Amino acid sequence: MKKKDFVTLILSTIGGILFSLGICMALIPEWGVLNPEIRVGVVGLVVLLVMVIVRRKMDGKPANVFNARAIGITLLGIVGFIVLDVGICMTMVWNMLIPGIVVGIVGIVLLLCLIPVVKGLE
Repeated sequence: MKKKDFVTLILSTIGGILFSLGICMALIPEWGVLNPEIRVGVVGLVVLLVMVIVRRKMDGKPANVFNARAIGITLLGIVGFIVLDVGICMTMVWNMLIPGIVVGIVGIVLLLCLIPVVKGLE
């Protein structure tokens, strides 16, 4: 494994876990941790943004590229991640097992759609 791939793996895992925990735990009203957990979710997003910048720098590319494709890919990733988190919350927090599983699978499919969009089909 190349160094840049390992760094990307570690940062994306940490950012994804923080974002997911922040969103899921913020939706449990009994715990009363809405503000702290929203901060944890924002920290997760920041780590993910840092990961993108670090990865591009390690590839020798400019830190940010703004075009329609990059914005579309980013939006697809955000929507997929939020749909997956909503499915998790539906299952774990709101006791909606079957609809939560369906929504979670839709989120996973949206995230899997990122692979052909980013890498392309051959």
